[in-house]
Amino acid sequence: MNFISIGIQFAIMLAIGVQSSMSISNSGVLSECLIPTNCVKVEWSFANANKAFDQLVFIASSLPRTSTVESSKNYWHGIVRSLIFRFPDDLEILLIPSKNIVQVRSASRLGLGDLGVNQKRINSLYSEINKVI
Repeated sequence: MNFISIGIQFAIMLAIGVQSSMSISNSGVLSECLIPTNCVKVEWSFANANKAFDQLVFIASSLPRTSTVESSKNYWHGIVRSLIFRFPDDLEILLIPSKNIVQVRSASRLGLGDLGVNQKRINSLYSEINKVI
């Protein structure tokens, strides 16, 4: 692990502070990424979006170091903490049943970059959901 990179990330974190947790926008979709270098938002279409949503919530809830913040019929929000420093990342899943789509958003609360962690998390969720759907 590159300690200079970690030091820079920590300095940036102190400089910009903590981003607020995510939420659903006024238009009923997940909020856009404010900092594209530490956030990924995707939208997937499914023949059975309700089933896909339920499976995604199950998969996301099972991720290591993940705690559920909010869970409802169409929305799930969890916090996934990094292994070493326990930095919090927000992970959200939103079902939009009228369009048969599921939106997923993963974003770091701290710093300007995430070393690709959020993209890897999204890719992993997509891979896992395609195994069961």
